Amino acid sequence: MAGLSLRCGDCGTLFRSVEEAQEHADLTAHANFSESTEAVLNLVCSTCGKPCRSKTESDLHTKRTGHVDFTDKTLEAAKPIELEASKAPAVTSEDNATTAAAVASDSGQSEEMIIPEVDKKLLEELESMGFPTARATRALHYSGNSSIEAAINWVADHEDDPDVDEMPLVSINSSEGTSKKSLTSEELKVKAEELRERARKKKDEEERKMEREREKERIRVGKELLAAKRMEEDNERKRIIELRKAEKEEEKRAREKIRQRLEEDKEEDAKVKRAFQTLLTYVGNVARNPNEEKFRKIRLNNATFQDRVGSLHGGIEFLELCGFEKQEGGEFLFLPRDKADMVVLNSAGSELNSAITNPFFGIL
Repeated sequence: MAGLSLRCGDCGTLFRSVEEAQEHADLTAHANFSESTEAVLNLVCSTCGKPCRSKTESDLHTKRTGHVDFTDKTLEAAKPIELEASKAPAVTSEDNATTAAAVASDSGQSEEMIIPEVDKKLLEELESMGFPTARATRALHYSGNSSIEAAINWVADHEDDPDVDEMPLVSINSSEGTSKKSLTSEELKVKAEELRERARKKKDEEERKMEREREKERIRVGKELLAAKRMEEDNERKRIIELRKAEKEEEKRAREKIRQRLEEDKEEDAKVKRAFQTLLTYVGNVARNPNEEKFRKIRLNNATFQDRVGSLHGGIEFLELCGFEKQEGGEFLFLPRDKADMVVLNSAGSELNSAITNPFFGIL
């Protein structure tokens, strides 16, 4: 595939022609160039029509103008590169002011281009201030070689231009001498001081702006922390209220259980006391009338007996201790006359009576 560009082996930049590569070599002293099949990008801004040769250049254009739509015309503009030799010449020039290059015009004819003449003293002053030669030359040329301040202002306005560090070229036929104005050393000192003061004020303003932003951020964070703290306190209060409410509910349920237990105990005590009184009646009747069989015989399935004695644990067993025996298939409790022991009966009656009359009955 035919070569579409020249690549700088030192920095990777692509060039459309030998002349562009020569200019790059003059400015950078790079000498390693080779033919490449990769075409130089041609991204055309859809808004203003400005062509951009790289993604970086299009990004800078977007940053300066806000234009974001670009049409990729790389393939349309791509054509085999014309080489004067098998490799683009790499020439290092020690005097950039005498470098010349040739660029192709729309008519296909070549027009000789040269670096424009600028005020040497102003150029030296700019270089002493740290500006690259290409940028200083471009600034002086486009500011009319009028003054150091004008050149610096031009640099400040065009520092984002993608070609700000490329040496400017003008047609040799249209090149004209420019008016030159030199400043005295005192004037240069004054201008330099003005520039430093402007830079200091700009820096101070940026610092104040940053401090305001930091203060806003501190206020925002403080408000968020305060809101979070208040929310946490509200949640804690709600949690305590719910906990106290739950404790009160638990206490209420516990009191209700105790009340029910007391009621049940009272009811149970009443049943026990009634059972004791019934047993005392059975034992007393037998003790007073040992010969009467009706007092010595109890039907177990009698409803009254079952309700008062038979349904309670130990009731029947107490009567059996007094001498009663189950007879007729367990239907009756019967105390034979010969087994009616008055001592046992009197002792049982005394115990029952003592339990009933005890003031602590139901507590012990």
